[in-house]
Amino acid sequence: MKIIIGGAGAVGTHLAELLSNEKQDIILMDEDQSKLNKMDSNFDLMTVCASPTSIQVLKNTGVDDADLFIAVMPEESRNMTACMLATNLGAKKTVARIDNYEYLLPKNKSFFAKLGVDSLIYPEMLAAKDIVDAIRLSWVRQWWEFNGGALILVGTKMRETAEILNVPLHELGGRKIPFHIVAIKRGNETIIPRGDDIIQLHDIVYFTTTKKYIPYIRKISGKESYPDIRNVMIMGGSRIAVRASQYAPEHMQIKIIESDLDRCHRLTDLVDDKVMIINGDGRDLDLLLDEGIKNTDAFVALTGNSETNILACLAAKRMGVAKTVAEVENIDYISMAESLDIGTVINKKMIAASHIYQMMLDADVTNVKCLTFANADVAEFKVKEGSRITHKPIKDMGLPKGITIGGLIRNGEGMLVTGNTMIQPGDHVVVFCLGMMIKKAEKFFN
Repeated sequence: MKIIIGGAGAVGTHLAELLSNEKQDIILMDEDQSKLNKMDSNFDLMTVCASPTSIQVLKNTGVDDADLFIAVMPEESRNMTACMLATNLGAKKTVARIDNYEYLLPKNKSFFAKLGVDSLIYPEMLAAKDIVDAIRLSWVRQWWEFNGGALILVGTKMRETAEILNVPLHELGGRKIPFHIVAIKRGNETIIPRGDDIIQLHDIVYFTTTKKYIPYIRKISGKESYPDIRNVMIMGGSRIAVRASQYAPEHMQIKIIESDLDRCHRLTDLVDDKVMIINGDGRDLDLLLDEGIKNTDAFVALTGNSETNILACLAAKRMGVAKTVAEVENIDYISMAESLDIGTVINKKMIAASHIYQMMLDADVTNVKCLTFANADVAEFKVKEGSRITHKPIKDMGLPKGITIGGLIRNGEGMLVTGNTMIQPGDHVVVFCLGMMIKKAEKFFN
């Protein structure tokens, strides 16, 4: 595929890195040469120092035969303009990064398609949804629902109280267990487990299961004593914080701490009356104590500084907060954040890249989600009539190492799979892929 990316910011460069590893024909455009220099020397792609909104530049880069044009510049209006130009110059499909929720309303989809913008992506909104999923349950690191909750992916860290430590997986109950362990994150390694593998202390274990068995997963993980989350404190009044407060369940009481007074005034107009806005420095431990940090169930750090967010979550943990979430935009810090055991890490550019990557797949993919810690992705494929995956039982399909099927949804009902399961057309199949192996998995669903 020929893919042109307009904008070498955080999302654009991360996406270019991912796609260059797959030997795609990538062109990265930006007006700032300094942003392009590192990419040009370290990755297999072409860089163009020019404006993605220039008609002549787009023509010169061959936009007329581009399979995908992605505009991820900081300015929403320039992204929209670039996509409109690219479409009219011959690009087959376009994606624009936006920061206006109104554009995402279903009634506006056809309007933007007529203008030449096929898909819209709002990274802050996606990140906010992930945060709300992360704080839904205090004992869960990752929570993702497939097909309206028919099947659930749960990631949780194993503590001393877990019942399933040091037991070979094949001894956990055989085929009658109501879950499937799709992956184990151990240190810097992600393992697709087999029957002889064991779960060790401090592993992050990813389960697929159905909703009715979530209490059972909680029990065997030794997390029954973890409190329900009702009081949430957010440090930093960013757009992600605003969206997270809007998406949070009704029973959660939310406080947003923001150091900029003008921003505080603006926040009072943006959020619901139930959200308390506090003007102050979230790094001030005395302020946190005064605002009830010791009675807080979840602490979310969303400042623009990754180091500040990590340290703030560490401080909150020491004060007894059960659940912490940190926005860590510096990818180099993610493994450090995990080693410090700060809880859930949110990386906006990885989330956005996963959603854009989904658009490149030929198979019918409903969702793609990046598991921040695990260097892995989970995809939900809808099975087409005659696709390869329907020809044999799963055990005989010859799935590549690093790919496993976590479960499927058939006629709206979530089901776990065994080696003898026959997948049928119309099924929604949840596939766990290490690294960038979704393309290999895709071949089974075409």
